[in-house]
Amino acid sequence: MTGLIGHDAQIAAFMAAFAGGRPHHAWLLVGQQGLGKARFARAAATWLLAGAPPQFDVPETSEAARLMAAGSHLDYRLIERTTGKTGKLRAEIVIGQIVRRPDSEGQPLREFLSGTPMLGPRRVVVIDAADDMNRNTANALLKSLEEPSEDTVFLLISHSPGRLLPTIRSRCRTLRFSRLADAEVRRVLAGADLDGEDEDLLVDLAAGCPGRALSLAGAGITSLSRDLAALVGQPVERANPAALALAKSLSAKGREGRYAALLDRVPAMIATQAQQLHGAAREKAIAEWEQASRLAREAMPLQLEPSQVAWRLAMHLASVPN
Repeated sequence: MTGLIGHDAQIAAFMAAFAGGRPHHAWLLVGQQGLGKARFARAAATWLLAGAPPQFDVPETSEAARLMAAGSHLDYRLIERTTGKTGKLRAEIVIGQIVRRPDSEGQPLREFLSGTPMLGPRRVVVIDAADDMNRNTANALLKSLEEPSEDTVFLLISHSPGRLLPTIRSRCRTLRFSRLADAEVRRVLAGADLDGEDEDLLVDLAAGCPGRALSLAGAGITSLSRDLAALVGQPVERANPAALALAKSLSAKGREGRYAALLDRVPAMIATQAQQLHGAAREKAIAEWEQASRLAREAMPLQLEPSQVAWRLAMHLASVPN
């Protein structure tokens, strides 16, 4: 089963495109991060590889679903910004993942596309996220999109389609994803084993994006939010010890979820506070938000020291006028 919740209109539109005639070979899945576009892409790939049956929800017992679950379907390729050897995140999707380069790892996409499908009439390529391609990589992919094969379907996930080359956007059919209702977000969170207080806050923080809530689940988001809120507007002599204690608490192993929650919450809390201020106080808050947002955005890709990042973010929050 796909486990998809919501996005019924997108499922219907995608299935209808393959029901008759000649379907588009490349799709651009557009929407805010955390909406479930990657989950949809995997479900769509499984459906296509299963032969596009009448039901989008492919049974787990089918050959396509079993091979996808095992990560061994020969007609499926996922391109993302991880290294083949360690699985760690790169800063971007590199050209060696598309065409053969001396330092490339594994089979590049061009070689994957050079033959014919192995197990069925189609193969599927998912790029998550297309926004992560640099210009050289995007141009290399464009060549494959410009010379479409009837047996290949591309699914490009994009959180910020404006960052993509116009030539890539023009060769794709766009499928837009919208925010889910709070009740649907609750259904997504149902298996996360949360207490009621955390679940209520996570649904509110998700703002219709269940992936955002899932990334914060299990991080003690309620207590973390309470600790961060106490920092706002504190003088340096009081804020610094609290910020140091917070940074120390995040340096221990097993606190990755809490650290990810911190990266998400501090810029959001500063933005909320800024909306309540006026004049010079608001300008100060906006300046702190800009610096905190940049730091939170770069922390993971640049592998910055978590304790240092946590301390700096806490001090940015404390510098916001109350």
